[in-house]
Amino acid sequence: MPQPPVSYLVFDVEAIADGDLISRVRYPGEELTPAEALSRYQADQVEATGSDFIPSTYMLPVSVAVAKLSEDYRLQDLTVLDAPDFRPHVITRKFWQGWVHYGQPTLVTFNGRGYDLPVLELAAYRYGISLPEWFNVDARSFDQSRNRYNTGAHLDLMDLFSNFGAARVTGGLNLLANLIGKPGKTGIDGSQVQAMYDSGRVEEVNDYCRCDVLDTYFVFLRSRVLAGFLSINAEQEIVTEAYRYLEQEAKSNKAYQHYLEHWGDWEPPSE
Repeated sequence: MPQPPVSYLVFDVEAIADGDLISRVRYPGEELTPAEALSRYQADQVEATGSDFIPSTYMLPVSVAVAKLSEDYRLQDLTVLDAPDFRPHVITRKFWQGWVHYGQPTLVTFNGRGYDLPVLELAAYRYGISLPEWFNVDARSFDQSRNRYNTGAHLDLMDLFSNFGAARVTGGLNLLANLIGKPGKTGIDGSQVQAMYDSGRVEEVNDYCRCDVLDTYFVFLRSRVLAGFLSINAEQEIVTEAYRYLEQEAKSNKAYQHYLEHWGDWEPPSE
């Protein structure tokens, strides 16, 4: 029996700094190696902002995990793009080709508007990939895919929970996942990705990305309850189905084994 059409793509991006680009743009004429330029820029960022965070404009996608969902929010598949090579240009092309191939399903992220999509948009620009369906700038304002309030094209859960920036979601995805018993961050966070990649731990970066997508998926499900699209009983049934999917996949995937080891069931309040 064929699977139902894909209605949602829940995804997450992990990226590394392009040291060569940093060297050319930030420190022209100083002939810094990529590693030297990155180290210097991180130090400059710490001095200026207190954090060594590198802006998305200098980043290259090295991991994109994508979960495909049906219209009724059931998990059909979860994959990482361009395994086992994880080439930025191929990851970028496969992501956008997939979105078009599946009929432009709703993208679901946490802070994707502020980070993940800018990384993938600029990567498409860098690699000469045409995205007329996404950059549909001739459409009416609200119908443009990139319009901030067009949640049919892209539902950023951070926008949803913050009322489009009116409030702060302190604790972020980690907090929202923990509120409903899901693992959240379990020893790794995004600040470690660069060092992991540099030391050859690319598979671990992709495993971390998979787990972030799972957290995003379960937070998305509960947001559908919050917004009245699902009952809590229907949501729990879908969560149980997803658990069974992960049990099967965990037989050959360490990321899912790790996720299930930290799994917690949501318990309704006692009356």
